[in-house]
Amino acid sequence: MTRLFEPPVLPLDTELHSIHLSVTCRLKRWLDLLGAAIGLAIALPLGLCIAVAIQLDDPGPVFYRQTRCGLRGEPFQMWKFRSMVVDAERLKGSVLNEAKGFIFKNERDPRVTRVGRILRQTSLDELPQLWNVLRGDMSLVGTRPPTADEVAQYQPHHWQRLQVKPGITGEWQANGRSQISDFEDIVKMDLAYQDKWSIGYDLWLLWKTVWVVLRRDGAY
Repeated sequence: MTRLFEPPVLPLDTELHSIHLSVTCRLKRWLDLLGAAIGLAIALPLGLCIAVAIQLDDPGPVFYRQTRCGLRGEPFQMWKFRSMVVDAERLKGSVLNEAKGFIFKNERDPRVTRVGRILRQTSLDELPQLWNVLRGDMSLVGTRPPTADEVAQYQPHHWQRLQVKPGITGEWQANGRSQISDFEDIVKMDLAYQDKWSIGYDLWLLWKTVWVVLRRDGAY
């Protein structure tokens, strides 16, 4: 059977093949399972309202699915509530990338719908990723999950950020969100997270993320 996606080839440096302690921590996994289960139960009625709003604003699929790269570059399907017009990928070439490096950002991206902008500012578009956490593709706290085309351009030091599972939130989401527009700054924050990691630090980042989202700091 032909594969639709070929995972990127890891560098030969054996040090970059290692995984972080957090990946094998059973307590972190149990917290992920508990948090994802509770979050999905709470999010269900809210999700129904979001689905109706998306359809009224811009009819089409409620969910958006994209191939992302997780632990050690392994591909998985990440889910979000759709926040852009249906043909957003086709229109990407007409939108100016205001970020530096292997990320794409535009503060006034015309592809984002009216409801989508609210979902992004409140991070409600990320709720379906709780399913990815339940499956084990992601963690509640980790690094930003890159796209396959981003990973294809990685330099050796970029691969170090993939030694942990990607997270719904993490160091850069809790300490800047969309205000951080340089990919190298994101890499530094992801590596700093690995150095500082503990269960207590994960809980602190979760709490800080909730506070930042409620204040709508740095999101667009």
